[in-house]
Amino acid sequence: MRRLHRLDEGEALAPLLAAAALPPEIGRRVRERALALVRQARAAHRQGADVSAFLAEFGLDTREGVALLCLAEALLRIPDAATQDALIEATLGEGDWQAHLGHADSLAVNASAFAFLLSGRVLQLDESRAVPAAIARAVQRLGEPVIRAALRQGMRVLARQFVMGRTIEEALERAAGAEGRRWRYSFDMLGEAARTAADAERYFAAYRTAIGAAGRASAGLGPVAGHGVSVKLSALHPRYEPLQADRCVPALIGALGALAREAKAQGIGLTVDAEEAERLEISLDILEAVRGETALAGWEGLGLAVQAYQKRAPAVLEWTAALARRSGHAIPVRLVKGAYWDAEIKQTQVQGLPDYPVFTRKAATDVSWLACARRLLELRGLLRPAFATHNALSVAYVLELAEGQEIEMQRLYGMGEALYAPVVARGEAPVRVYAPVGSHEDLLAYLVRRLLENGANTSFVHRLVDPEVPEEAIVADPVAAARAGPPRHPRIPLPAALYPDRRNSRGLDLADPAVREPALAAVRAAAGRPWSDPALRTGTLREIRSPADRAALVGTVWEAGPADLDAALAAASAAWRGWDALGGAARAAVLERAADLIEAHRFDFLALLAREAGRTLADGNAEVREAADFCRWYAARAREWFGPPRELPGPTGERNTWALGGRGVFACISPWNFPLAIFTGQVAAALAAGNAVAAKPAEQTPLVAALAVRLLHEAGVPPAVLHLLPGEGATVGAALVGDPRIAGVAFTGGTETAQHIARALAARGGPIVPFIAETGGINAMVVDSSALPEQVVADALASAFNSAGQRCSALRLLCLQEDIADRVLAMLAGAAAELRLGDPLDPATDIGPVIGEAAREELEGWCRGLGAPPLFEVPLPAGLGRGTFFAPRAYALESARALTREVFGPVLHVVRWRSGALDRLLDDIAANGYALTLGVHSRIASVQRHVAERLRVGNTYVNRNQIGAVVGVQPFGGHGLSGTGPKAGGPVTLIRFATELAVSVNTAAAGGNAALLAMDGEGG
Repeated sequence: MRRLHRLDEGEALAPLLAAAALPPEIGRRVRERALALVRQARAAHRQGADVSAFLAEFGLDTREGVALLCLAEALLRIPDAATQDALIEATLGEGDWQAHLGHADSLAVNASAFAFLLSGRVLQLDESRAVPAAIARAVQRLGEPVIRAALRQGMRVLARQFVMGRTIEEALERAAGAEGRRWRYSFDMLGEAARTAADAERYFAAYRTAIGAAGRASAGLGPVAGHGVSVKLSALHPRYEPLQADRCVPALIGALGALAREAKAQGIGLTVDAEEAERLEISLDILEAVRGETALAGWEGLGLAVQAYQKRAPAVLEWTAALARRSGHAIPVRLVKGAYWDAEIKQTQVQGLPDYPVFTRKAATDVSWLACARRLLELRGLLRPAFATHNALSVAYVLELAEGQEIEMQRLYGMGEALYAPVVARGEAPVRVYAPVGSHEDLLAYLVRRLLENGANTSFVHRLVDPEVPEEAIVADPVAAARAGPPRHPRIPLPAALYPDRRNSRGLDLADPAVREPALAAVRAAAGRPWSDPALRTGTLREIRSPADRAALVGTVWEAGPADLDAALAAASAAWRGWDALGGAARAAVLERAADLIEAHRFDFLALLAREAGRTLADGNAEVREAADFCRWYAARAREWFGPPRELPGPTGERNTWALGGRGVFACISPWNFPLAIFTGQVAAALAAGNAVAAKPAEQTPLVAALAVRLLHEAGVPPAVLHLLPGEGATVGAALVGDPRIAGVAFTGGTETAQHIARALAARGGPIVPFIAETGGINAMVVDSSALPEQVVADALASAFNSAGQRCSALRLLCLQEDIADRVLAMLAGAAAELRLGDPLDPATDIGPVIGEAAREELEGWCRGLGAPPLFEVPLPAGLGRGTFFAPRAYALESARALTREVFGPVLHVVRWRSGALDRLLDDIAANGYALTLGVHSRIASVQRHVAERLRVGNTYVNRNQIGAVVGVQPFGGHGLSGTGPKAGGPVTLIRFATELAVSVNTAAAGGNAALLAMDGEGG
């Protein structure tokens, strides 16, 4: 089955097209039946019956629809009035609500449009209108509480269209009413992706309560005719991840088994919902184990949902049928199209994987659903099918092929009622409603998925109530559409083709056992070999030991002596002009070969990064990708900028040209925290610009650098052009900086060291030497009360503690609006407790060691100096005593000004700020003098802009919590986290590696003699 995970889309679709296609006569009957359903649904669509009219009017292709989506998922959970008002003003103040007034037949939609129109007008009053400023301010001030209350109530009304009840009792009361009795129900207790053990316990209790209540209400009808409950495994364990299978799978078998036994005792069904594709295998393992429990013998209520948008959907059906044969029990299967499509696409692109696990075209997903539906009907007896769809053609297809078999249709609460009412009335099939239950705090993820699915203008729900869409178009055959179109969506390239000017780096899917096991074998084999720098030097031989286990010898390195430096600089000085003369295109080809070689030696690098630098496999994989991306990005820039001289406009009779060329020999001094990516980025930039390079890696990580240099040489960089010079900064680094043959310096490291280098370069005689420095930072994250706490926690943990906090971009200062601070900190502590520290060669390890004993002692000293206990501290597991591990922790500070320097490790500092005091907080952040990176968590665009503009930080990350784009601004580079694109050396940086040549040839001189003027610039 796993082989199908990244199957080519056309290859995956071909058998499904054949399976879904119908003989002409049956196809005609299906189409006629679907047309009848559409006509009946349109005729019977009552005002306010469901949210279809609302979605049709305020679709996600309108600015107003997006604004309402933001309001619906955020407004009800913002605790303070000031932030509520700011969000309302930001989302409604610019909407054209008048354009929506009177369009829809629904009274509720028109009433909503009028309310939003009125709110927007009040919020837009200012001096530019024909209302005196004082009156405008008074109206706005008096209107805010009224508007706030009205909109909160409106959002509650909207939420109730999607959620059946705040409690299971409330939902069951609705189900027992005259209207509710027409349907069966599967109750879903809202809540997923538990962040903490406490979350998981709370969700488990909610599921158990729901099972008991649903069982009592079903009154012995059994799992087929009675109510059911749907459960998400992600709600039952905070680390429901493939790489954490050793601890989450046993725990989830226990939790799901307990719920299944309760469901059996109550005589109802229990369905395991499908989630992200990478979790499919462990989900099936859990389901198989629970189905095999002796205590569940004789009960056929345990089922699962199957996502048709996954290429593996047919294989999952066959696997489930085989499980039914083995267990001797029929297994209920809910066939859905899928609810995580956008996330699957984005994650696959970010990870650089070969292909998507889902179909990229809607027609292909529709075909897959039909083919799976047909196969489900063929497997009746082993499987008990339930067909979840809001599409009239899909309904007609199933009803036509079922031929009186016992089946079940399913719809979402609040949608599809008009479509299914005639199906129920005629007794063609029972219909079960998937009914979410919960409060607004747990609504977000579900609501966003529902609105994205059904608010899109291509969805059946949207098209059904749009009178402009012809009936024939609504029931168009997806098989024909899929055959007529391209095999994949033309605007969704494969991850490798994501960038127009270069190939994206390849990722490594460690969640896939078929990839992970051979990869781990190769990495462990590489880790077991002794490594050394093969160059023979006049310096000293030094051992390199692992920070994860100081007793473990990684390899040996010869550190460069004075004779080595002199020989290297002499050779580089003689060779750089020839390298420069090759031109940008030739150098680009070399760098692209280097990128290929880096990826080909991925497992060697993963082993070295883990053993020499303490990098986890996930971090190491991202770093390998980043190094390859650097090579390819600079290769593209070399072709773009370092070609033949460019013609410039000028006076008649004069020819002006402009070109970039190398400067000479660059010293590249790189750090240990990104020993491959930053090292490669510096070197690749210098080489792309036509320079020779004297590369000094950090003294802690020379073996990674040695392998990178060997591969660059193998790719075609002449040995005379690129020299590796390991050693200490005080000796090798200082000698390079002071040597007059060095034409420029690139440095990443501490601020004090950078200042020392700058002074040394300034003291040299001769031309001004370019100095490109990326130094430390105090990365702050500003969080207001509109932010989603779950996303804040996920981002804060990743930024503060990944790489053991040893990034200059790591989160150091978390600034929480006090209205949500307690909730966020409690969740942060609980989520941090689930992190795993240990051997970086273990794929389950989240956090490895700090780089050495001196680093650990410095961190311990800083924490002691704070003079207060930590807010939380992740305990160190036993058995790590031989490594330099440091327990991640967090401390409260009175002010952002109290963080006086960069603390390079997994120490998070937390500051609370009050509503209305944002500018004071920003002043405190600015006072620390660092401006490398910044994070903003806010739903309010004006807050995002204000923070970014006030602080003027080079790299600003804005998280809008699933709504709108995620914006990353990196004008001056700086290494990032994912390894999916160039993280440093933007245009400003690369040109500083070059000499800018402006040449003017005056061909109008008397006698035709040309005068050549050359200007040797400073290169930016």
